[in-house]
Amino acid sequence: MKRRKFIQNASLSTFGIAVGTSVFASETKTSISEVSNPKSGTSGFPMVIATWNVNSSTAEAWRVLQEGNSALDAIEKGCMVEEANAEGQSVGIGGLPDRDGNVTLDACIMDSKGNYGAVVYLQHIMHPISVARKVMEDTPHVILAGKGAEQFAISEGFKPIDLLTEASKKAWEEWKKTSQYKPIINIENHDTIGMLAIDKNGDISGGCTTSGLAYKIAGRVGDSPIIGSGLFIDNEIGGATATGLGEEVLKTVGSFLIVELMRQGKTPQQACEEAIGRIIKKNPDYKDFQVGYIAVNKKGETGWYSIHDGFWVTKYQNDKNENFHSDFYDKK
Repeated sequence: MKRRKFIQNASLSTFGIAVGTSVFASETKTSISEVSNPKSGTSGFPMVIATWNVNSSTAEAWRVLQEGNSALDAIEKGCMVEEANAEGQSVGIGGLPDRDGNVTLDACIMDSKGNYGAVVYLQHIMHPISVARKVMEDTPHVILAGKGAEQFAISEGFKPIDLLTEASKKAWEEWKKTSQYKPIINIENHDTIGMLAIDKNGDISGGCTTSGLAYKIAGRVGDSPIIGSGLFIDNEIGGATATGLGEEVLKTVGSFLIVELMRQGKTPQQACEEAIGRIIKKNPDYKDFQVGYIAVNKKGETGWYSIHDGFWVTKYQNDKNENFHSDFYDKK
């Protein structure tokens, strides 16, 4: 099962959206496991873990780490791979637009020192993760939005481009025939790329990048660029990132919650499961949407969990670039 297909067997969708798949890196050792969480307690670093089947992204991040560079460098370079994948329809160029036909991007990045930068509702710039890093390192601010973020990016040398590909334009035009909007993943086919990395020094960084919900109301911002929700890093403890319906992650500040649970002694796996449990407890309509989390602790131990079937994770550790099918709560 590929990313962008959160719940294939659900019956809530009223129409389908054709989406592309990532090109896997051919030069790396890659395997796909049907086991939900094999050896999730495996430790060691350097390492990188990301939401969804994004072997090309994790391979690039691993390459950066193997050269002795920082986890922050690895996160930026790894996320840029998916942002430049025009066949993808949820990250960077080719992302599915809002209901007005505009592709708008959100991203954030966080380093081992607790520094954070983000852009929200960014248009015409392919690499929001890099702009977010510029915000973090070159301004006194942590979030830039909309036209201001775009103007800042251009002033920093980023070239404006048309992010709406022909495939995404056709999907949007098909959607307009009914213009039905329901904030559930069966329609959104939403799959934010969240990535966590530990470098050879044991320092942790993370990033999150997305084009958000397909056909969202113009101006909508989800959890991905918001510290503590879509991403949180504490270099003393670990990090976590989210994918799925951002509104539900925001309501529970999910990534911060996972890191705090690890601080209390829970494993990354236990913390991810508890965070999903909080969402389910608070929202009886959880069958209508998906959320998935990944986490890593200071030892390099990892965990992942989702509400429904269909969530996949990619991890590059101990010279293996592997895909794992996540365990999930709703077993029907």
